[in-house]
Amino acid sequence: MFGLFRKKIPEARPSTGGRLVYAVGDVHGRLDLLGPLLRDIAEDALASQPAERPLLVMLGDYVDRGPDSKGVVDLLLEMKGYGRLETRTLKGNHEEALLRFLHDPMFGATWLDNGGGPALASYGVQPPASRTDPEAWAEASAAFNAALPPAHREFFERLELMTTVGDYAFVHAGVRPGVAIEDQAERDLLWIRQEFLQAPGPFGKVVVHGHTPAEEAQMLKHRLGVDTGAYATGVLTAVRLEGEDQRLIQQRARRPHAA
Repeated sequence: MFGLFRKKIPEARPSTGGRLVYAVGDVHGRLDLLGPLLRDIAEDALASQPAERPLLVMLGDYVDRGPDSKGVVDLLLEMKGYGRLETRTLKGNHEEALLRFLHDPMFGATWLDNGGGPALASYGVQPPASRTDPEAWAEASAAFNAALPPAHREFFERLELMTTVGDYAFVHAGVRPGVAIEDQAERDLLWIRQEFLQAPGPFGKVVVHGHTPAEEAQMLKHRLGVDTGAYATGVLTAVRLEGEDQRLIQQRARRPHAA
């Protein structure tokens, strides 16, 4: 007798359900890269002529380290008014730090250790010379509160933690393995690293994230990591998702910014 052979059914590829989606990794003040990348995305969306309005998802960490945090936020506010794309902006851990400094002046020294100085400077605020002077930090926080345009404050306060499209979940840092997508904690969505990066998955959805920079985008089965360290490498990355298709769009500077 001949044995019975079972034909292996190929696994279904993740899909956006037909919607055209772009997700952009950590910008960190690199307006010089974000402007050209968003122009490329807008041109691609126009040429693609999708049936539904395309979605642009910004994965967080717009501020700090790079030279023009304020300019980045100005541009993202413009994008939210751009009718050809729906723009969703997610919260990163660096936006969490900025918001904390607005209400907790003594957090400023910690924020500076993580790249907050260039963000303050982009709003015209000079960080204190002393890391431990409460009065100086209180003055800096007050100056930052005064310098922050109302539209920028509203932008930071209304950032989202996650958005989902089809088989994809878009977050800043990642998700806690073993926890349902809808039950994820804010701290993990903003901060998680190794527990997520070393987990084989699946995670309930394919997770598209930034937060942990790598020299190349990580296009893996259960996660897509698109933080290519733009502030230091001069490479800002977006992933283009449409149906089952996945591909990268990148903008490269002629030379990296010295952080």
